[in-house]
Amino acid sequence: MKHLTILGSTGSIGTNVLKVVKQYPGRFRVLGLAAGRNIELLRRQVEAFAPQLVSVLDEQTARQLARLLAPEWGDKIRWGSKGAAEVATLPAVDMVVSAIVGAAGLTPTFAAIEARKDIALANKETLVMAGELVMRAVEKHHVRLLPVDSEHNAIFQALTAGRRQDVKKIILTASGGPFRELAAGDLWRVTPEQALNHPNWQMGKKISIDSATLMNKGLEVIEARWLFDQEAGNIEVLVHPQSVVHSMVEFIDGSVVAQMAVPDMQIPIAFALCYPERIKLELPALNLLQQQFSFQPPDFKKFPALPLAYQALKQGGDRPAVLNAANEVAVYAFLDGRIRFPEIFLCVAETMRLTAVRPLSSITAVLETDLAARLQAESIVEALTIKQKQKSGQPVPCPPIPPGLER
Repeated sequence: MKHLTILGSTGSIGTNVLKVVKQYPGRFRVLGLAAGRNIELLRRQVEAFAPQLVSVLDEQTARQLARLLAPEWGDKIRWGSKGAAEVATLPAVDMVVSAIVGAAGLTPTFAAIEARKDIALANKETLVMAGELVMRAVEKHHVRLLPVDSEHNAIFQALTAGRRQDVKKIILTASGGPFRELAAGDLWRVTPEQALNHPNWQMGKKISIDSATLMNKGLEVIEARWLFDQEAGNIEVLVHPQSVVHSMVEFIDGSVVAQMAVPDMQIPIAFALCYPERIKLELPALNLLQQQFSFQPPDFKKFPALPLAYQALKQGGDRPAVLNAANEVAVYAFLDGRIRFPEIFLCVAETMRLTAVRPLSSITAVLETDLAARLQAESIVEALTIKQKQKSGQPVPCPPIPPGLER
């Protein structure tokens, strides 16, 4: 039996993990759950899976959860980053599913690696912010890090068709989001509700907005660089609206190996949990007779998030951490109605321009960079408030594509 901790248990990935676990109760045992503020769902998860330890966002939320649970749970609830790390490092845990959204996932995931726990990674920010440090720790502690994101899981599967040294490039597919066909000028008028309406996947708010801006794909490019030891020039993005081909690997002999499946996260989750074995899932089969595949290059001018991510990857050091922090601030500012959709790109570009590149020296230094970048991004958001824009009457243009990245 494999003992699990799930970081981000109430999110879309976490709930799908528990669906898989529920189908195979004799194969998995959930020992730890970590979540944010969704304590009603967490309460139901605790009662259904009876973990040893639970963690939530803060002390106030911990008290609220304690009131919802039986008295014996009073000393089994933790909070904050230390609480999440404690849940991630429970002695009997074999694998940690890292699915906390955003930078908050870095600390407990790194703690789990240092505690020699295998990682099923859905929190791409862990590798975006500190890829070199994380992969070094994975090697040092002999930990298996298995990707859960559908794209990276697809690449992981496709790579079994050949030797790593024979890989020519990896190809990440993107749905293109809800605004794929929208004119660039119309992006200024889109609402958070429209941006959250992903055409193919059911995801949380942050990831849904990242998919709409294509920043999610930019973060995946950075994650792929570290997961598969490929340089930026060997990582390509193609828009594939059907979301059936989840990603591909091209080998030096011209072979292209693709992984295809219905768009359901239970498939990559189950593969990561059981690798190298596959287990049967209660999902519909992919009907190839009903599929029409199309691919096109992403529009870098309309969606500058992608070139900004390539720029951060090429600059190296803590630059990807700055990109990620600024994006998180900008996304939540957009969701709150403080800035408009294209200003997400502007906020990220300005934050990167105004901060110096520093080398990655430690997780503590990465977290310091993250905080500084958030403060810088927040000041940019304040300068772009809707009230100020209404006074000027002129929208601020999107940032230009960084030199050398036009495609």
